[in-house]
Amino acid sequence: MDDVQSHVLIVDDDESVRRSLRWLLVSAGYSVSAFASATDLLEHEDTGKAACLLLDVCMPDMTGLELKAALARAGRDVVTVFITGRDDVATGVEAMKTGAEDFLLKPFEEQDVLDAVKRAITRDHAIGQERRQAAEIGHHYETLTPREHEVCERVVAGRLNKQIAAELGMCEQTVKVHRCRVMRKMGAGSLADLVRSVDLFHRLNDQPRLSALTPVAVRHLEPRRSARPIYSAFPEASGRLVCAD
Repeated sequence: MDDVQSHVLIVDDDESVRRSLRWLLVSAGYSVSAFASATDLLEHEDTGKAACLLLDVCMPDMTGLELKAALARAGRDVVTVFITGRDDVATGVEAMKTGAEDFLLKPFEEQDVLDAVKRAITRDHAIGQERRQAAEIGHHYETLTPREHEVCERVVAGRLNKQIAAELGMCEQTVKVHRCRVMRKMGAGSLADLVRSVDLFHRLNDQPRLSALTPVAVRHLEPRRSARPIYSAFPEASGRLVCAD
């Protein structure tokens, strides 16, 4: 199983907890790195290859919640299972709001730890798969011309061909041509495939979709005289597109 090769990080200021968790996880086939404080992890560990982080909530130099936030800001976030000796509902809720996979109370059963780690690693694998898919989609997405970008975003937003034609000042047949090119370049076999691909690309790259910006109420369905587009999928300041229409 891939889980056998997964790397787990442990951060807990209690040496006995670190030792017992390390023994348990190594026995289960994981590779493990353990740290006595949040500072130790931030200063000495590259978290890029880690699949799971077992993180104590209450530590003297920096709390687990603070460490989680610091890792996220640095782009080093890891799927996290929080552990604590306090039965604090508010802290548990706050931990889950950070996107934690689980929240375990000390003393915990060994099987509970193993189950939580397995779920975290499964989630890490799913996130990795999504990122690889998004990278492939992005490669296809960048092959679209500026006009194809505009048509693509409107198709995904649910616009009809005649609505797109009215918005972009072109005839409906031209929209159909651009739409076919978009489907071919994106490798989409159906509209549903295109919507899923573009949605995943925007979601993982923090880019707004057309439907998330300004709803357009199309009142005139005749093509406009001006060919100047009223919308650009990528603003000029972003520098993402260099090809001409």
